[in-house]
Amino acid sequence: MKNDVNNYAFAKAISKQVLFIGILFFTLIGIAQTKVGGVIYDEFGDGVPFANVVFPGSSEGTISNDNGRFYLQSENTYQEVEFSFVGYKTQILKLDVKINLDLKIILQTDTAELDAVMVYAGKTSKKNNPAIDILRKVWENRRKNGLSQFEQYQYDKYEKLEFDMNTIDSSMIKSKLFKGMEFVFNYADTSRITGKTYLPIFINESLSTVYGDNEINNEIDDVKANKNSGFSNNQTLIAFVKDLYNDIDVYDRYLKFFDKSFTSPVGKSGIDTYNYVLRDTAIVDGVEAYNIVYYPRRKGELTFKGDFWVATDSYAIKEINMQATKSANINWVKEIYIEQEYDVLNDSLFLITRDYFLSDFALNKKEKSKGIYGKRTTLFDNYQFDIAKDPDFYRRRVNDYNPEIYDRDEAYWDKNRLEKLNKDEKQVYTMLDTLKKNKKFKRLYNIGTVLASGYYEFDGFDFGPIFSTFGFNDVEGVRLRAGGRTFFTANDPWRIEGYGAYGFTDQKFKFGIGGKYLLDKQSRLIVSVGYRDDVEQLAASLTRTNDVLGRSLASSALISAGNNGRLSKIKLGVAAVSFEPLYNLEFRLGASYRKIETANPGFFSLDYFDTDAPGGIGSETNQAEVDFSITYKPGRKTTNYGVDRTIINDGAYPILFLNYARGFKDLFSSNFDYDKAQFYYSHPFQIGVFGRLTARLEAGKTFGEVPLALLDVIPGNQTYFNIPGSFNTMNFYEFVTDEYLMVNLNHNFNGRLFSRIPGLRDLNLRELVGVKAAYGRISDENIALNASGLNYLAPEDIFWEYSVGVGNIFKVLRLDVNFRGGYNYLPDARQIAVTGSFGFYF
Repeated sequence: MKNDVNNYAFAKAISKQVLFIGILFFTLIGIAQTKVGGVIYDEFGDGVPFANVVFPGSSEGTISNDNGRFYLQSENTYQEVEFSFVGYKTQILKLDVKINLDLKIILQTDTAELDAVMVYAGKTSKKNNPAIDILRKVWENRRKNGLSQFEQYQYDKYEKLEFDMNTIDSSMIKSKLFKGMEFVFNYADTSRITGKTYLPIFINESLSTVYGDNEINNEIDDVKANKNSGFSNNQTLIAFVKDLYNDIDVYDRYLKFFDKSFTSPVGKSGIDTYNYVLRDTAIVDGVEAYNIVYYPRRKGELTFKGDFWVATDSYAIKEINMQATKSANINWVKEIYIEQEYDVLNDSLFLITRDYFLSDFALNKKEKSKGIYGKRTTLFDNYQFDIAKDPDFYRRRVNDYNPEIYDRDEAYWDKNRLEKLNKDEKQVYTMLDTLKKNKKFKRLYNIGTVLASGYYEFDGFDFGPIFSTFGFNDVEGVRLRAGGRTFFTANDPWRIEGYGAYGFTDQKFKFGIGGKYLLDKQSRLIVSVGYRDDVEQLAASLTRTNDVLGRSLASSALISAGNNGRLSKIKLGVAAVSFEPLYNLEFRLGASYRKIETANPGFFSLDYFDTDAPGGIGSETNQAEVDFSITYKPGRKTTNYGVDRTIINDGAYPILFLNYARGFKDLFSSNFDYDKAQFYYSHPFQIGVFGRLTARLEAGKTFGEVPLALLDVIPGNQTYFNIPGSFNTMNFYEFVTDEYLMVNLNHNFNGRLFSRIPGLRDLNLRELVGVKAAYGRISDENIALNASGLNYLAPEDIFWEYSVGVGNIFKVLRLDVNFRGGYNYLPDARQIAVTGSFGFYF
């Protein structure tokens, strides 16, 4: 990834073959003293999943994966390794050398054992199972263990995030991609979890103190220091990774990360999802504990395999290992491995001391595929209890950016780290800081930045977004667009953006320009202005915005169903001021002036009766408006602290939007007086292992007489792409209202149903269902004002449609079949519409 060439002279002086041998030797000896890996087979040559692999006389062990493959390493030296599974004879293998990889272990069927413990063969019984009896005791004692015993708590937390390229081999080292950067492979190491060679490319450390109050159910993470190398000070990346690796409570029914809900093996939903076997009782760190092995009952679900230790006296979890099964329906992630360790403070109090999370991001789940490790290690220390704080202490500040946090010297880190960096980790900082100076790496980094952000970076200016360069509609024909924005740092207090576009059919130039300035960081007081002269499809959204730079897909779709000629020419000038009195609560006061007329005379008319206009017909609507809105997004997570912020959990939080607008007649030659109120609410609900339900509600009313250009149009969709909030079997301007209510329900089962169907199970497809409905009315006065020739129709009998779909096709494609449920008698009614969308989702 990034680099200069301190060691380049050395790397060039020796042959690549010698270099590779040196790297291989380095990775094999590693830090650990004993490494074993391979595949466990049965007598018929089939892999044995979930078999136990342990070093005898220790608590160090693992479980084979779905295909029987395993890897285990230890910092200690062992002479033997033991393989066992219910129904098979236990096998002990002598270890003559420290490194034993590519082992092939064949387990023999043990008929006597099968007769004795039939209840645990295959699917274990839920009755008379000592492991499940212990698990029920764990649930009963949950509230007696951990932080929930106290009114208040606080502790120190150290977190280390790391990204590594994995499956390093000779072909990668010799590839042209790394020519001139070969020295980086001197820093390769071996994963203790998977046994694969990896190369660190990013590391981030943070120190914080966590304060919590169980009485008011609130918690705050006060960051004291943060440092990173590899991707510079890319706080967006850091925040994104932290959001992926949310802190989890293994006692919960479901553990959420990667936007998925995995069934917890310790939670109350585990009995129906996992098989449990009581394997052993031993002393772990001075505490007597039961060892319980678990593995999933079915394939294709979001589950783990592994084991956990339960203290015999308090029934608290002492240690737990969780490895996601390879059959789990999750994209781009080949491995997920979690370790948690707990310490005993007294006879009944166990608190987490260490949390380790590893994920292997890859294009596919093949064993030899290359990927990226994402690793998070979290250490907890210095627990204190019942130290009360004022409730205001826990209030999330709108702007909590402190530059000193990112500028701590090495002496501070050496003093405050809860775990010292080892020699290899310190060298990673050196390697990554050197890599950033390498010219070839800079070119690769720039390419990656363009693909990720859509902008090409110059010094102080970004060109783009490149993905909006090309468009098409029935008025402009082929449309080319070019734009950009000022960009010095992610925390710029001001920003200017703009674009220019040209349509080759109408042969007209369009443009938009806007600017904004952050006046006060604490309240996020922002002033903004902008102007736009462009062609737009106004019938694709109910909740109108004054974004001078935005443009909906409906305005530029390459292919559409029917004629997409009902487009408007709009000139819009806006000015606004906004601020956040509370985090994620925004107030905005704006003023706008717009001119709206048809962009396609002869096919689409926005005419209205106007006694003051020549001939009594007005074709252009001029309108001044003042609006006030409140937007609340609880749970939204953002990064950066300038005038722009980046959302890192888009789509995972509820949104509440209220807007009131007042139109003024005769102000700057405006045509109409009116009042408009709008309400929008969206909420995603995670329904455990049954996926996610997203509910959306919109309502609004216009008071006063207004023409078609200012009425509310129930959003249709004539494109072949999914447009959120629109009706896919409805044409643009099919229904017009001045009073409306719309409900939208969409559910993604995340493959819960398909995972039970042979033949579909391995495709990892996801089931999607949805239903939408709209009700609206329009006053006689607004109908009478119309001179466009368009027959106004409001869905007083309720328009509705439903859809079924399949997602995750080739991991990126979603297809929906939408069925019209009302107003089928209309001449141009589309009974069925097929829509799709592309996206990268876990």
